[in-house]
Parts: sequence; structure tokens; C-alpha cells
Amino acid sequence: MLYTWIQAFHVISIVTWFAALFYLPRLFVYHAMAEDEISNERFKVMERKLYRGIMNPSAIVAVGLGIWMLVLFPQLLNEGWMLTKLALVTLLIAYHLYCGQLLQAFADDRNERSHVWYRVFNELPVLVLISVVILAVVKPF
Repeated sequence: MLYTWIQAFHVISIVTWFAALFYLPRLFVYHAMAEDEISNERFKVMERKLYRGIMNPSAIVAVGLGIWMLVLFPQLLNEGWMLTKLALVTLLIAYHLYCGQLLQAFADDRNERSHVWYRVFNELPVLVLISVVILAVVKPF
């Protein structure tokens, strides 16, 4: 019973984390297109609050609960689908941290990327989400 509660809150935190992972790069798209100082400052505030107030806490909870489930059922680490999922989660954490670097570049007014680059960058977590869900539900190997 404990495991299912942990799993439920793990899924909730993942949904929240992905919402932020989808929205922050979308803010970067609009920020890269902004031409006036008021918009520039507004995006800085929105990005900072999303990253620090939602994205970081939900990532920490998602990873923490995931680790807790693995502690309860360490035999999952013998499954190929779980090892692949964990590799994808590692990539997602790297993406998350890179978003933090991009956020800092915007905060320091030193963004060098176009809105088109951010549009493509924004699609990367979608690929991870699809893969992770298939791995967790279908368990293909």
C-alpha cells in the first residue's frame, strides 16, 4: 500500500515537473523575441519564479520518490526497461540544469540564441516523456 502512495505522488510530481519543462523553454521563445525592456524584465521574473518555485521542487520530489521506490524494490534495477528509463531521467536532469544556465543567460542579458532555436529545444522533453511512459507502462524489455 505504501508503494502505491509513493507511486501516485511520484506521478503527480512528474506531471508538475514536465509542465514546467514544457513551459520554461516556451517562455524562452517569447523572451528571445522580446524587444522592449518591460517585456524583457517581465520574462526574467516569470522564468525565475517558474524555475525556482515549481520546476526545482517538483524535480526534487520526483527524483526523491523515484529513489524511494527503488529502495523498496531494488530488484527493479535488474530490469532493462528501468535502466533505460533511469538513463533518460539522467538526460532529463541534465536538460533541467541546462535550462537553469539558459535562464541565467537571459537574466544577465547575454542570451545568444534565437527564438527558433528555443522552439526546437522546447520539443526535447516531449521525446523523453513519450519514451519514459512507454518504458514504465509497456516494459518492453
